[in-house]
Amino acid sequence: MFARVRVIAAVLSWLATGQSGATAAVSALDGVKDIVLHARDGKHIVIGRVTFTPQGDKARFRIDFDDSKFTQYFLSMREFKCVEGPEVLCHVPYPYPNPAVVTASDLSWLEHALLFFYKSPADYGAKMSHGLIYSLSVNGDRLTGKPESIDLDEIAIPPDDQSAAFFTGDHRYEIQPGARWIENLTIEPHR
Repeated sequence: MFARVRVIAAVLSWLATGQSGATAAVSALDGVKDIVLHARDGKHIVIGRVTFTPQGDKARFRIDFDDSKFTQYFLSMREFKCVEGPEVLCHVPYPYPNPAVVTASDLSWLEHALLFFYKSPADYGAKMSHGLIYSLSVNGDRLTGKPESIDLDEIAIPPDDQSAAFFTGDHRYEIQPGARWIENLTIEPHR
């Protein structure tokens, strides 16, 4: 009898946890959210917004950057929107089709819409080998992104399969905490 009660209690607890996790994921992928860069010195820079539109178990997204937070740079014969600080962080638009769709378990297309490279303010030219992608995960009603190193030169030639996000496991490398000026990125409820 007591064993049955414990099993029922465990199942109810699991269902409650699963439901609240599912609710958090739905909340994180619905509505207007701010894209926030978190700097090593504690500074927060809201660089734009993501609008999520749920469609069943997926959500479409649209990104609108706040141009007032960026400085235009002309580097290596191309224009980039960059955020200035101890490092210069420049946005790199993914150059191939992006369906702009995510699920709670697959945020790769949103990660690919938020590619960057960093460089020293004294350096000239784009540092495509110094690419960054923010590995996103659902955390309550927000998404949190940890920076990982990528080489953006790898997408200079179109990938064989353009229907799949390119920068996956083998193309990403860990970064030591605190090594970059922007330590993480969040996508959080609009304030």
